[in-house]
Amino acid sequence: MIIALDAMGGDNAPDVNVIGARDALKIHPELEKIILVGDDATLREACTRHKLTDRRAQILHASQVIGMEESGAKSVRRKRDSSISIATDLVKQGEAQAVVSAGNTGAAVACATIKLRLLKGVERAGIASPIPNEFGTCNILDAGANPEAKAKHLATYAVMGAVYARQVLGVQGKPVVGIMSNGEEDEKGTTLTKEALILLKHMVESGRANFDFRGNVEGHDLFETHLDVCLCDGFTGNVVLKSCEATAKAMSKWLKREFKRNPFRVMGALLSKGAFGAVKDRTNYETYGGSPLLGVRGTVIISHGSSSALAIRNALTMASKSIRNEVNHQIEHALHELTLPKVKLPSEGS
Repeated sequence: MIIALDAMGGDNAPDVNVIGARDALKIHPELEKIILVGDDATLREACTRHKLTDRRAQILHASQVIGMEESGAKSVRRKRDSSISIATDLVKQGEAQAVVSAGNTGAAVACATIKLRLLKGVERAGIASPIPNEFGTCNILDAGANPEAKAKHLATYAVMGAVYARQVLGVQGKPVVGIMSNGEEDEKGTTLTKEALILLKHMVESGRANFDFRGNVEGHDLFETHLDVCLCDGFTGNVVLKSCEATAKAMSKWLKREFKRNPFRVMGALLSKGAFGAVKDRTNYETYGGSPLLGVRGTVIISHGSSSALAIRNALTMASKSIRNEVNHQIEHALHELTLPKVKLPSEGS
């Protein structure tokens, strides 16, 4: 398998990308090649500095970079020779099976949607972002690709998220899916969530669901409930994800500040170092590597802008798992001949 890496993407590029590629090649002998896309001279210097000498690492020159602050879609059209555009072209042309990027998320989504197109049966791609909970990992889907989702989009996300949970994350049996709402009762939520609830219940009742449906779930269920996929529009998902990340960082700062207030607390912190380390590892985005953009032709893994080398290595691992387990083929199979009824809420009747 061949993976294209946007080596100029991210806050700490290109160093973390080069180190991540080096480490991924060491632990994944099945990787035929990692193509590092970016400025040739810069990448060659970084490869020398970080001792990336594996012949399976190849550099492909790209003269432009899309900055993190730039508009994604506009920049893709304006910077056709950007590292993310060239990396995505490799997948489009069949010269790579996956693209990994820690760069501008909007640009990565726009590139994938425009260049790779969508899988049969998919109208909108969605980002599945992991959040650790009591029972494993809950994936928020969508976490930012489709802010104005429709009910049928959420129904498709349920199918795609269930396939990803089983094929890549190793969930046994049918993954558990829920809809983010402001209450568990069926009558709670927005028009979007109510319509999606009807569609998902229809899928379950007709025997076409590849998941167990929990119905509406609330914010606390992300952490306390056996839930593999939580469905929502991209606007809601992005707000939830960033709020969770910010809360985790704030809690870490507050704990450090309080532990330093007196020597006894410092001693307690030292004794609890192992426990704190374990919690940090479980909540650290580096452990997961990145978030897949589900629904496009080809594997696309979008990593955090501040990704470390470990995160890039794990993102490359995630890409290789998705390719090896034929996630896209499984998604198309699950969506084959899936027909969804038109939904009219009771309050909208005659």
